Amino acid sequence: MQTCLHLGAHRCATTSFQEYLRQNAAELETQGIGFWGPRRTRNGLLHGVLPTPSVVNSTALAKRAQGRIRMNLNHSRERGIQQLIVSDENLIGSTRTNLRLGGLYSGVGERLARYAEAFDGQISSVALNIRSLESYWTSALTYAVTRGHRVPSHLQLQNLAESSRSWRDVISDIACAMPGVEIQVLPFEIFCGRPELQLQLLSNCEAPRNHARVRLNASLRLEDLRAHVLTNTALELPEGEGRWRPFDETQSAMLRENYSDDLMWLTAGADGLAQLVQDPEHQAAGLNLPQTDMTRGRPHDKQDRRLAGSG
Repeated sequence: MQTCLHLGAHRCATTSFQEYLRQNAAELETQGIGFWGPRRTRNGLLHGVLPTPSVVNSTALAKRAQGRIRMNLNHSRERGIQQLIVSDENLIGSTRTNLRLGGLYSGVGERLARYAEAFDGQISSVALNIRSLESYWTSALTYAVTRGHRVPSHLQLQNLAESSRSWRDVISDIACAMPGVEIQVLPFEIFCGRPELQLQLLSNCEAPRNHARVRLNASLRLEDLRAHVLTNTALELPEGEGRWRPFDETQSAMLRENYSDDLMWLTAGADGLAQLVQDPEHQAAGLNLPQTDMTRGRPHDKQDRRLAGSG
């Protein structure tokens, strides 16, 4: 049984992807594809993998978690599951911690090393969704303000824009924690709203179309955001409608440049650590570009530079 660890990340349409898998779980199981989502992973299955304050020794809790995971994997295998997708974005951290520390998933290496040990080497691949840093931090800030956090100051926004940690560092930490495991990177800009395509690429199956356009946890627009927060917080938000854009032009340019560097690194092979998943429906141009010019121009100059004859 192949086990794919789908890590999200947060604010990358991960919840919508999980809902799509959950709604189609019965149909997918007929193709030998199983799904463990947050309703299962956060319901005691992974308890003890990460150390937490407890009266029980943390090593003993980790051993129990390893046995519990092995038992559930065996049960899935006995049911005929050939490929299991375990999807939970909280495996790599939280947006709250990212905002507090001002960086992307600083502890992801240690966390995934513990999960790799808990799965006892049965993880065959890892899938990570990434997103433009400008839109990722904007979405994370909108999510935080919706849940009672204050509107970030200019200094906080500047610190996020100047952060040296990018998706390249996150991917490198994952690869270091899980050597030998294939890492697939799926950009949000390509796979957002296309869970069936994402599933098809991760499992090589006939992905169902049902429930493929469910959209959950979308960022609120400014007018809706002001209506959902406290009055004093609403006063700190800018006027107008549409998407909230907390970063100024300079900060946005810095974030876009960092993301472009990440994509360039991934396109160049990511030092052999990961594979950037391309859109299979977008055909790249070949060596010989198609002739699409339908107007007369320079190629016709020679025959058109003749004066009309007299008479």
